[in-house]
Amino acid sequence: MNRVCAKDVYIMTEEIQDNGRTVHSIKVPTSSDLASFNFYLVEEEGQLSLIDAGINSGKCWEAFTHLLNCKGFSFEDLERIIITHNHEDHVGLVDRIVAKRNIPVYVPDKSIHRLKRDKDFFRMRIEFFARLYKEMGCGEAGEKQIRKLEDAFENHDKKRIQADLTPIDHETIAGLELIPTPGHSPDHLVFLDREREWLFGGDLLIDHISSNALVEPDREGVRIKTVLELEKSLKKLRSYNVQVVFPGHGELIENPKDLIEVRLDGIKRKADKVLDHVKNGVETASELAQTMYRGKYESQFSLVMSEIIGHLDYLEGHEKVTKEIRDGVWWYRAI
Repeated sequence: MNRVCAKDVYIMTEEIQDNGRTVHSIKVPTSSDLASFNFYLVEEEGQLSLIDAGINSGKCWEAFTHLLNCKGFSFEDLERIIITHNHEDHVGLVDRIVAKRNIPVYVPDKSIHRLKRDKDFFRMRIEFFARLYKEMGCGEAGEKQIRKLEDAFENHDKKRIQADLTPIDHETIAGLELIPTPGHSPDHLVFLDREREWLFGGDLLIDHISSNALVEPDREGVRIKTVLELEKSLKKLRSYNVQVVFPGHGELIENPKDLIEVRLDGIKRKADKVLDHVKNGVETASELAQTMYRGKYESQFSLVMSEIIGHLDYLEGHEKVTKEIRDGVWWYRAI
């Protein structure tokens, strides 16, 4: 396996070659905790597949076109775009690329209603969170977040992917085996090159930070137990032989099994902290969030509540807590 690295003001590229397949990694730096937006051009037998498509920014577009030009490629060489999940920092350039060359865009089936901004689904999603925040005792903070979601709903068409989307309904694509790995998002897929033991991992595993397991409803409005799903997905990944993970953010990950154990242990340790607070009499999700994240409860409300609710679901799934509803609010106690 050969590696070549290059860097300029916008972009770090890392090229890995093995047995006729080359992966051109594109990393666009960001000042956020994510460190970078990563997407990958996979070259084999004169064909190019793009895995994920960065965020919709001038820097990502320039990084992508810069790589094409540097390697002597053109848009005519692109055969397909493959998406790991629906988040906007993984689909950002889709419409701009398809406007240049009308190629298939393959996405997880569970992504389509989100990427197309299905209005019925997003109205239901607002109702889901309004109910959830009431049941978790969030009061005014929850109502404020719902107003933000309602305002965002008015601008949903601006975020709608215009390109035609093709659901991935088979077991392999471009010589890669698809593996469902929900948790970070309900639709999350990773793509395994079993021969070379490479994995295009989306946001399942990131070297420098743990992946958020964001609370979401399914199509019927039922809460997905996202932290439990993330745990299952990490354990599933552990069962495969993988030497290199190409992640959605940060550095490439080599020999990832130790990092998988770190992430699994991190889920358990975070849940244990939540459980300790429950044992000490902090019994609602809102109170737990304010106790554990005082400085972030207002500024990062949705992320904080998602983490607390997810870990309460995890504890309930592992029979560490039980809950009862009083005056419309769930109260938790340790078993």
